[in-house]
Amino acid sequence: MSSILPELRATIRNHTHADEAVVVEQLLHECSLDNKQREAIRTHAIEFVDRCRAKSHKAGTLDAFLQEFGLSNNEGIALMCLAESLLRVPDKDTADRLIAEKILSGDWASHKGQSKSRFVNASVWGLMLTGRVVTLDDDFQVDTASWMKRLVSSLGEPVVRKAVLQAMRIMGGQYVLGRTIEEAIQKGTAQNHSDARFSFDMLGEGARTDADARRYFEAYADAISSIVATGKRASVSDANGISIKLSALHPRYEFRQKQRVMTELLPRVKALALMAKSGGIGFSIDAEECDRLDLSLDIFAALARDEELSNWNGLGFVLQAYQKRATHVARWLIALAAETGRRLMVRLVKGAYWDVEIKHAQEQGMTDYPVFTRKCHSDVSYQVCAQILLGAQREIFPQFATHNAHSVALIRELTQGGKEYEFQRLHGMGHLLYDEVVKENPNAAVRVYAPVGKHKALLPYLVRRLLENGANSSFVNRFLDAQVSPAQLLRDPMDETRSHAVAPHSGIHLPRATYPKAAHPWANAWGIDLADPLEVAPLLEAVMAQGDNQHKAEPIVGGERMPGLSQLLHSPARNATAVGEVVVASEEAIERALARGALAQPAWDRIGAHHRAACLERVADLMEAQCHSLIGLIVAEAGRTIDDALSEVREAIDFCRYYAQQARAHFCAPQSLPGPTGEVNELSLQGRGVFLCISPRSEERRVGKEWRSRWAPYH
Repeated sequence: MSSILPELRATIRNHTHADEAVVVEQLLHECSLDNKQREAIRTHAIEFVDRCRAKSHKAGTLDAFLQEFGLSNNEGIALMCLAESLLRVPDKDTADRLIAEKILSGDWASHKGQSKSRFVNASVWGLMLTGRVVTLDDDFQVDTASWMKRLVSSLGEPVVRKAVLQAMRIMGGQYVLGRTIEEAIQKGTAQNHSDARFSFDMLGEGARTDADARRYFEAYADAISSIVATGKRASVSDANGISIKLSALHPRYEFRQKQRVMTELLPRVKALALMAKSGGIGFSIDAEECDRLDLSLDIFAALARDEELSNWNGLGFVLQAYQKRATHVARWLIALAAETGRRLMVRLVKGAYWDVEIKHAQEQGMTDYPVFTRKCHSDVSYQVCAQILLGAQREIFPQFATHNAHSVALIRELTQGGKEYEFQRLHGMGHLLYDEVVKENPNAAVRVYAPVGKHKALLPYLVRRLLENGANSSFVNRFLDAQVSPAQLLRDPMDETRSHAVAPHSGIHLPRATYPKAAHPWANAWGIDLADPLEVAPLLEAVMAQGDNQHKAEPIVGGERMPGLSQLLHSPARNATAVGEVVVASEEAIERALARGALAQPAWDRIGAHHRAACLERVADLMEAQCHSLIGLIVAEAGRTIDDALSEVREAIDFCRYYAQQARAHFCAPQSLPGPTGEVNELSLQGRGVFLCISPRSEERRVGKEWRSRWAPYH
């Protein structure tokens, strides 16, 4: 019996940058809920919100902070800038200036008394000095701007800098369960009911060096040992577990280094998985950026097929619903579980790298985005993925990570038949909502995703959470905001999607149309997804072909090839390999070329900026059409990496289009004059660089050295 996994992998790859409208139409078609069920979900979600708002005074400090200082005001942005930037600042003087700028420019008075949290009102963001909250008089609590400025002037910015750093530690304590795994386990047990489940995550971004990776490996290994030692549960699904980031275990965790990753990283991951299996706990591969998904699936498949990891249902994968290929990944996971005879854990999340994915696709000139541009589209995808996972109970133990009341109500509706699943929430968030869930159903399983780490590892995670949940459109940001009605907050994502005619967000243009509002719009240079096997394969063929070709670069004047001294050019990466032959221009060829250029210059001057701009754009189009070959030539001739060669070609294309746009924007309209004109006829790959053949249709018959005076201003 043949496997369907290769076909599903091909489908996943084909949908990486799929047309959003097409994908969403398919999602709407797949949705199994009728109108009655959808209305019941919305009603249930509104009840959740009303009950939580009735006890909003019990909300944690973090919920109060997000409500008061989200991304909807300058002060919230200033605080997040401070949190993200302070530990990256190289010196104290710069840190002082940064704090002074952010603190003194904020309209802190506008937040006076706005929060129900005394912590937020009194100290705005938990200002700490000498290890305790500053005791502030009542007038200070009212006039926030005044005391902030007085504090800076009386204590000095260095002291306030330390205070802000301490404040961020306090704020981070709301998100991070403990500095060590032992502390996290102890606090988790003390702060939650006895049946609480945890998925621990050792904080830290991707490893930069192999030493970093080994340090993370030891941290994960120690954490697994501590989790196993602190308690046994009846099943893997009941036990505490751990989430690992593959990028933390290898400094080159990227598709370009696939062979090295499979050789070096896979054994490390397997060793940790074996520890988790022997301890009877869950072991989840955490989600990361979209360009790492294909490689993550390879590693996950290798783990699932490994005989030493058989007879264990603790292997887990985190699925991001905001990716356009999410439903296809869900089906692939089900097929993998069936083929390997195991039950996989799958944590369904919305996704936490949306802004990064949008900017990355724009920077790289992708054909489309790998993620949805509308939140309601991600919500519909989450709903369909949930249906798919819940429909495969033998193969999948679904875990639904969400703080959205509508999503919680959705899962409750989809599991009316008594299906096995669990909810997950972040430590420090969502306890009001899940208290209501447990109150409705005491048997509801809720797992707490609990980050563990010290302050230096906290800030990137903290900022990602604030960005994810502090945006104006975020459910968490508006959850307890009484000014937003529950009906407005909890629109049915399918209705909202149809209200936009299933179209992508009108304010987020396709990556290649990054500058649509410019006076003279121009296209972003076409890019190649170097993490997509379907795009990489033809590129590698072209690169290899260029390496095998023998190129010849020679002076061409007026369409005539000129003789000169010839020499071989060897690849700096492979000294024995001759890339091609270079003919050095003689003095006669140079004189003739400059003379012809000088003769053609007056006619070229009369052509006008628009015609010159059109020539530049034609050059850009020709380079784009031959991008693969140009990359191969750069790799062969200069020994550059494919990444660098692609960037070099795209930069040249962007320069041509940018200066064409600048010419149109800053110079007068073209004149319709008879006489000599020029056009770009071809783009020749002649070996040592690119030759643009701009041929005059006619020329003045002047000869001699007149080019010197005419050419000098343009040289």
